[in-house]
Amino acid sequence: QGADVTIVSSDKDLMQLVGPGVAMYDAMKNKVIGPDEVMEKFGVGPDRVIDVQALAGDSSDNVPGVQGIGIKTAAQLINEYGDLDTLLECTHEIKQPKRRERLLDEADAARLSRQLVTLRDDVPVETDLSQFAAREAQGETLMAFLNRQGFKSMIKSAEARFGITAPERDDGQAMKDAGDDETVYELVQTAAALEAWIADAVKAGAVAVDTETTSLDASRADLVGVSLSVSPGRACYIPLGHKQPAVQGTLDLGGGGDDGSAGGDALDQIPLDQALKLLKPLLQDPSVLKIGQNIKYDMRVLSRHGITITPVDDTMLISYVLAGGLHRHGMDDLALKYLDYQTIKYADVTGTGKAKVTFDLVPLDKALDYAAEDADITNRLHRVLKPNLAGEHMVTVYETLERPLVPVLFEMERTGIKVDGKELKRLSDDFAVRLGVLEGDIHKLVGREFNVGSPKQLGEILFDEMGLPGAKKGKTGTYATGVEVLEGLIDQGHELPARVLDWRQLAKLKSTYSDALMEQINPETGRVHTSYSQGAVSTGRLASSNPNLQNIPVRTEEGRKIRQAFIADAGMVLLSADYSQIELRLLAHVAGIDALKDAFHDGQDIHALTASQVFGVPAEGMDPMVRRKAKAINFGIIYGISAFGLARQLGIGNAEAKDYIDAYFEKYPGISDYMERTKEQARKQGFVTTLFGRKCHIKSINEKNPNVRGLGERAAINAPIQGGAADIIKRAMIRLPGALSDAGLKARMLLQVHDELIFEVPKKQLDATSELVTSVMEGAAHLDMPLIVDTGSGSNWDQAH
Repeated sequence: QGADVTIVSSDKDLMQLVGPGVAMYDAMKNKVIGPDEVMEKFGVGPDRVIDVQALAGDSSDNVPGVQGIGIKTAAQLINEYGDLDTLLECTHEIKQPKRRERLLDEADAARLSRQLVTLRDDVPVETDLSQFAAREAQGETLMAFLNRQGFKSMIKSAEARFGITAPERDDGQAMKDAGDDETVYELVQTAAALEAWIADAVKAGAVAVDTETTSLDASRADLVGVSLSVSPGRACYIPLGHKQPAVQGTLDLGGGGDDGSAGGDALDQIPLDQALKLLKPLLQDPSVLKIGQNIKYDMRVLSRHGITITPVDDTMLISYVLAGGLHRHGMDDLALKYLDYQTIKYADVTGTGKAKVTFDLVPLDKALDYAAEDADITNRLHRVLKPNLAGEHMVTVYETLERPLVPVLFEMERTGIKVDGKELKRLSDDFAVRLGVLEGDIHKLVGREFNVGSPKQLGEILFDEMGLPGAKKGKTGTYATGVEVLEGLIDQGHELPARVLDWRQLAKLKSTYSDALMEQINPETGRVHTSYSQGAVSTGRLASSNPNLQNIPVRTEEGRKIRQAFIADAGMVLLSADYSQIELRLLAHVAGIDALKDAFHDGQDIHALTASQVFGVPAEGMDPMVRRKAKAINFGIIYGISAFGLARQLGIGNAEAKDYIDAYFEKYPGISDYMERTKEQARKQGFVTTLFGRKCHIKSINEKNPNVRGLGERAAINAPIQGGAADIIKRAMIRLPGALSDAGLKARMLLQVHDELIFEVPKKQLDATSELVTSVMEGAAHLDMPLIVDTGSGSNWDQAH
């Protein structure tokens, strides 16, 4: 319409729009960006920005580009040949052999990259421009919106501006839909009051339970209080471990007075032992369902006081089973989504920064509002979510896979695994010495000292001082120096990035494991107690945290040394039981690949078979490198690997990688059919399913952006395989404790690491335990070929694995 346009942004992707009547304004730097500034950044004018970006790529936006070509080289090529199409037509003229080869091999990637970075200018504008004119806010309408969203500080500003007082916010309105017109929270401070609540819970047959503690680490947290809810809108909080602040006024959150919340010499609470003695029969009563949000944490806290909570339901897990991959499953998210209710946040009652206190120092009136609300919301969510399991046909997944796994994981977390702190200290010292040597070598290569751990300093050395190709800057203006960038430089024969990568890997092992694990050894048990999350991975896999024991490197010498620090107790050994190639077996099963099924039945080397099929070489006397390529294809196919990805993994050209994948699908056409069938199911339904009925939702499957959609398609291909494997090992884990107990075996299950289970076993029972564990795990599912479990044992995890 002829107007001058200013784009307020510093995003380089928008610089292609700069031109007559269009400028950009970087508000952070107070700088106008015109054609000259674009030329300064890209080395070309705005009309050629997309050609340069197509060659250079952008890892942060998943734009592949052409390997080894950065902004400077791309600008030089585009200025020389005029545009991308001309360059690709004249690639044979390029004098540098490696650059010429990559441009030939990755021409399609460059064209795709141009498509990805080109902003669409054919989107219909259906709203008249005048509709976007700024208008004065309508005070009452704005206030109602701010009030509804709970924007407290904005409300104060709006009140001052418009002279309007915000009405009282009715957070209970949406909650009324979950079953009650009133919200009544009671502070329970006498045994008689607690007994009345317990009687109501027994009569109701179900009670929502939540604990308040001093720490997120359940193995070390002190119990501060317990909250109960027997019906929507009715809940109580039983303070058990609250203390007076050492200095009055340390935490000023309002309230206080004669209710025991502040002031006075002592708080009015039921003695801890007396309260737990009253609560224990209720919490262990098999006729009363205990409902929690991530109830495993509460089970661990109360188990340290001799209470075993049973039976349980978990709203977090119900939500996860219903909507894995669609949204998060924390209470705040679920309350907003299903009840349209904004919960009180933990920081609202404990404070933040230097004023933050542990929950035992929160005044009782504030603790009541927060803690009782937790139990109340859990109760309401249970009433909303639990019936949906039947409607979504997900009862079996919840009742046979997720709910019965809770007590199994609870026991594993409570048991923990013994760790040799002295060995970790020795390892940490050794890593420190080796890091010092590596740092010295790196400084010699550069010719001066610098902070090896600084990506900014490293980027400047690699790309400004040394002038290496492939320089890419992020939004902060700092060069990208991630693993892919360094590996690309290593492929070109540069030594410095190789040494830096060695330093980084060793530094991560030191900080994440050898140092951190020493801090995480529980002084009371001499063991580390990881936490397993059932609701973190959309495919059903478990996630380990505090500490994460699932990502310790398996194949590196340093990773093995760390595993050596995980040891068996006196008179015991560690037993490892690991499913052999379970995901490939599942692929053969779900895709119906007879050749792979027969190979698994016959016990053949599946990677050698693939190499023989794809590369036409005999299986006997096969070159290990040929088998390695076949192995990469076998496992890469499960994850929907692209030719580009396989090429990077094997260090070959895109065209060669594409030939390998084409040959693979030609030999196993059923796999390609399975992939297309699975993608189509995901596009139509929004999810894919595992063998056992788990729904894995794929949000990005119908995205218009082809790159994002491609990620969704790969996730859809992999989810039934990875999810199926996760379901199988969960089925085994659920059956194992009972099977061991029935057989009179004293083994304890300690860890789950993807397809592997770790047990601590009395030495005299090792053979019997190994035989039983193998039998249960191999019988956890019935595929078109046998499941195979490999076992090993030793005094430490490395020996067992």
